[in-house]
Amino acid sequence: MTSVAKTSGPRGFTLLEIVIVLAVSAMLLGGAVGLLVFSSDQRVLNNASGEIEALAKRARTTAILQQTPYALEFRQGIVRLLPLSEAGNDEKKTAGGHRIGGEPVTRTTGERRQFTWNDGMHLFIRRWNSSDWLPTGKNSIHIWRFDPTGLCEPISVRMALNQSWEEDFYHPLTASIRDSQLEAR
Repeated sequence: MTSVAKTSGPRGFTLLEIVIVLAVSAMLLGGAVGLLVFSSDQRVLNNASGEIEALAKRARTTAILQQTPYALEFRQGIVRLLPLSEAGNDEKKTAGGHRIGGEPVTRTTGERRQFTWNDGMHLFIRRWNSSDWLPTGKNSIHIWRFDPTGLCEPISVRMALNQSWEEDFYHPLTASIRDSQLEAR
């Protein structure tokens, strides 16, 4: 003979089950918030890396098309793309704020692009055949030359933000990132 068990209505969750679900949810939420904070530095570094690579490719292409050497100029807080003849020149101004030597000549064929980064990021350059990372400071300007032949110096760029950093190693034939290392903390 078979017996039929009777249920006494809908059964709810016990207090222990609710506490376990809340604890697991809190751990998952805490991990997600940690990843968001963690990845915000990584996102900023990746965006800066992409901007510098785009400027390098544009400098190479412009140098080839214009048959004129172009350069990326690394200063404190800014990377600029400009003709090599203008790179490294300080813009000297009079007491009234006017540029000495007149206003710069703007050509319709000339490329002038720039990328600025926030104050918390520090940028370093390592030249070919060197082991030293050179900082971009107020008095240190670094020039990366792009020849009309399509060649450029194989440099490395290191960006540091808080405790995180990214190092990009550029290829001398393509001006694109050959290798990259990232440490996000």
